[in-house]
Amino acid sequence: MTHASFASDNNSGVHPRVMQALAQANAGHCVAYGDDPHTRRAEALFAEAFGPGARVFFVYNGTGANAAALAALVQPWQAVICCASAHINVDECGAPERFTGAKLYAEPGQDGRIGPEAIDRHLHCLGFQHHSQPGAVSLTQATELGTVYTPDEIRAVADRAHAHGLAVHMDGARLANAAAALGCSLREASFDAGVDVLSFGGTKNGLMFGEAVVFADPGRTRAFPYIRKQSMQLHSKMRFVAAQYAALLEDGLWLANAQNANAMARRLADGAAALPGVEIARPVQTNAVFARIPPAAARALLEHHFFYIWDEPTCEARWVASFDTTPADVDAFLAALSRALLAPGEAALPGGRDSAT
Repeated sequence: MTHASFASDNNSGVHPRVMQALAQANAGHCVAYGDDPHTRRAEALFAEAFGPGARVFFVYNGTGANAAALAALVQPWQAVICCASAHINVDECGAPERFTGAKLYAEPGQDGRIGPEAIDRHLHCLGFQHHSQPGAVSLTQATELGTVYTPDEIRAVADRAHAHGLAVHMDGARLANAAAALGCSLREASFDAGVDVLSFGGTKNGLMFGEAVVFADPGRTRAFPYIRKQSMQLHSKMRFVAAQYAALLEDGLWLANAQNANAMARRLADGAAALPGVEIARPVQTNAVFARIPPAAARALLEHHFFYIWDEPTCEARWVASFDTTPADVDAFLAALSRALLAPGEAALPGGRDSAT
């Protein structure tokens, strides 16, 4: 690929400082399964970022992080309340339900967010043996639609959940982008607002591989080492995941990466909105832009620039900026979009949304 991709922040490469950390971690031998200085350094940085009581467990990928984290919160006879657009509901091939045995209660949301009322609609199930018992609520920060929960919005959901004995999980695959957009710390965008367990993503923010499951309360972690092993998420050469996270958390690299991605998405949205025939479909708060464009233009643009059509009936496209996206990348894409808008005729779109979001 000769040009920058706006299909997903999964398509970007590895930040040079993260690559350097991987090379440094590659020197010599270390005890496997996390008993190494790189992992201890990363654990200390997580405690600085999320609080002294925070406990982190490194895993392979985001789906595994979510499934394993939820397995630490619910039993097979329980349910997890989430937004209908949540990654755990739409894009994880049923992994959370298969691995936990618990049901997902998918609630309609507003721009990817749910509120306390999503919990209220399931309180009648409590104590009724014929219904899956609500055991947790899962929030996505930033949401699948690029929007964010404010700390107050998270707190409102968390307070309602905790009042009825439900735990709160956060899918933070793009937590860095959300915190950057909110102008707050990672902790303020999660644990300080009442989150109990967090899936903290790095792959979408400059890492090569690996994600982290972080617990606010060490008391919840007793079973998690066994859950992580059983879910096939225990990496033997854990130093290579840990070293990447150490680089991400040191000197604010996570924030710089997220700020750039967010800024480039705003530049893209502003430029696209100025073009005739383009409608920005959703609030642009982080690094994702959702835009409705004519089908003929989408087809012409897709001939040279791969991206996802999020909603085919309305021809709503999703464009995502990355940590390494440059203004020149954005301007080149906007120029291609401008040319595509001149494409004649109407044509069917060549396929739709992919699951790798």
